[in-house]
Amino acid sequence: MAAALSMDLRRRVVAALEDGLSIREAGRRFCVGEATAGRWHRQWKATGSLEPKRQGGRSGSILDAHEDLLLAMACEGEKDATLAEMAERLEAERGVTVHLTTIWYWLERRGITVKKRPRTPPSRSARTSA
Repeated sequence: MAAALSMDLRRRVVAALEDGLSIREAGRRFCVGEATAGRWHRQWKATGSLEPKRQGGRSGSILDAHEDLLLAMACEGEKDATLAEMAERLEAERGVTVHLTTIWYWLERRGITVKKRPRTPPSRSARTSA
């Protein structure tokens, strides 16, 4: 994502608008979009500040608030819980409806993988499992 435009440019655009220049003229004069000039002017009038707002989307997941339930199902007593069972339990107990892929990505980001196959039986000649 591109960096925010300079405070100097913001001040000059708003000053030109305060001096009577239209938003369209100010945008053309300072080579910024009309919407940008208008947004800066509205921000100046509302808050008295021209500081750029934080860039980027929200961080985190809707499932972060339900971490205790998901980790209990994936890591503790219910190691054989499927993604579908996790989704059903989330909806029943917490009222949260999510797709199975959302749960899968959430678990993957935490390094949790659940294998649905039985462990290899121990071998006398080589180590087969931890």
